Amino acid sequence: MSLRVAVIGAGPAGIYASDLLIRHEEHDIYVDLFEQMPAPFGLIRYGVAPDHPRIKGIVKSLHNVLDKPRLRLIGNTTVGRDITIDELREYYDAIVISTGAVRDKALTIPGGEHSIGAGEFVGFYDGNPRFDRDWDLSARQVAVIGVGNVGLDIARILAKTGDELLVTEIPDNVYDSLAKNQAEEVHMFGRRGPAQAKFTPKELKELDLSDTINVVVDPEDIDYDDQSVEARRSNKSTDLNCQVIEQYAIREPKDAPHNLHIHFFEEPVEVLTDNGQVVGLKTERQEYDGEGNVVGTGKFTEWPVQAVYHAIGYRSEPVAGVPFDFDKNVIPNDGGHVTGADGLYATGWIKRGPIGLIGNTKSDAKETTDMLIDDALAGRLTPRKHEDPGAIIELLESREIPYTTWEGWYRLDGAERAAGEGCEIYGRERKKIVEWEEMISHARAVPVVS
Repeated sequence: MSLRVAVIGAGPAGIYASDLLIRHEEHDIYVDLFEQMPAPFGLIRYGVAPDHPRIKGIVKSLHNVLDKPRLRLIGNTTVGRDITIDELREYYDAIVISTGAVRDKALTIPGGEHSIGAGEFVGFYDGNPRFDRDWDLSARQVAVIGVGNVGLDIARILAKTGDELLVTEIPDNVYDSLAKNQAEEVHMFGRRGPAQAKFTPKELKELDLSDTINVVVDPEDIDYDDQSVEARRSNKSTDLNCQVIEQYAIREPKDAPHNLHIHFFEEPVEVLTDNGQVVGLKTERQEYDGEGNVVGTGKFTEWPVQAVYHAIGYRSEPVAGVPFDFDKNVIPNDGGHVTGADGLYATGWIKRGPIGLIGNTKSDAKETTDMLIDDALAGRLTPRKHEDPGAIIELLESREIPYTTWEGWYRLDGAERAAGEGCEIYGRERKKIVEWEEMISHARAVPVVS
C-alpha cells in the first residue's frame, strides 16, 4: 500500500503523527507537513519561555523526524487561504489536522475585557511574528490569574530583569521592552488550594534560582481537605508541589527586588478599572465545601494592580473547510476521524483541547494514525487524483506562494545562530529572528525587499 498524507500544523502533534506514518513498516507512506509559519516546531518554538532551554531540547528529537526522507516540510502556507482542504484532497489520500491552540480563552468576569491573555504575552516574548513587537511593562503591581505552568512562566518573566533574559534567544525588541519593566510585585491567583495547582514541581522550584525573585506564600493558604490529602498520596508531582509551596510559606523572606506572591483560595470576580485603565483586581475568599470543591465565603479583597494577565487556557481556531465545535473549540471527532468528513483526521489540542503534556501528544497521535491506517487497509479512503509528488509544489508556485522548506529551516537556523554568536553575551546559542519577511528571506535565500 502506498499513501500520500497531508499533515496540517508542524508543531509537536503534527510531527509526531508524521513520524508514526512514515515509520510504519508495512506500508509505503509519504507525508507533506504544511505549516502557516515560515519555521516549524509550533508551540516548542513559540510557546515555551525563553529561559527554559531544557524544554526546548524537545526540538532536537523533532528535528530528527524532519530530517527523514519520506517527510517534506511546506512552510509559510496557510491551508484555507493559499490552498483549500478540497484542493488538498486531490493531492493526498488523507489529511490530518494538527493546528494546535494559540489563542486565549476569554476571562468572563466584569472588566475581564481589560485583562491580557497569556497567549498574547507569550507570543510577544517568544518572538512570534503574529504578535505585538512592543509591550507596555510600566505597571509596578501586576496580577496573573491561573496557577499552572503558563501562569508561572508569565509571572517569572515579569519578575526577572531584561539582563537576566539576555543570555537566551530573545530578539532585540523583546529585550528592549523587558529592560523597561517596572514590575515590583507580581500576584498569582488560584481559586483552589495548593494540591490543585497545576505546576510542574521542577518549574515551581526553579523560581527560587533567580536572585531577583522573592517567592511569597501566605501560611494561611496552606490548607488541605480529605480529597487534597488523597491527591498528595496518589500523585508524586502533587505532593512535591505542596512540599515546595509549604517551604515558600515558612521560610524567611529573600532580599530581592521583585516579590512574586502565590495566592490560593482567591477567586477573581472583577477587574477594576478607572476610565478604561486597570486599577485593581477584586477576589472572593474561598473555602473547602467538604466535597472536594470550594465555595465563596463572602469575604472580598481588592488588590491594587495596574495590569491583569489571565492564564486560564488556550483555545483552537477553526480551519476553513473543516467542521468545528465553537462551544468546545475543537474539531468534532471520535478519537481521530473528523465527524462527517471522510479522509479527514485530527490530533493534538485541536482534537482534544489544550490539555496534557508531550506524552499525551504522542499517544494521541498514535490513536489517530492507527485509525488512518486501518481505514486505508479497509479501502475506506478516496484515492488521490495526482500521483506526481511535485504537482502540489507546482500548484503553489503557480500561485506565487513563497513557501519555505526544511532546507530553508537550516538556513534560517544558521542565521539565528550566527546572530547569537555575534552578541557580546557569552554562551548565547541564538538570537531569534522575529520579522516574518526576514524569516522568509533567510529560508528562501533571497534578499529582503525594503
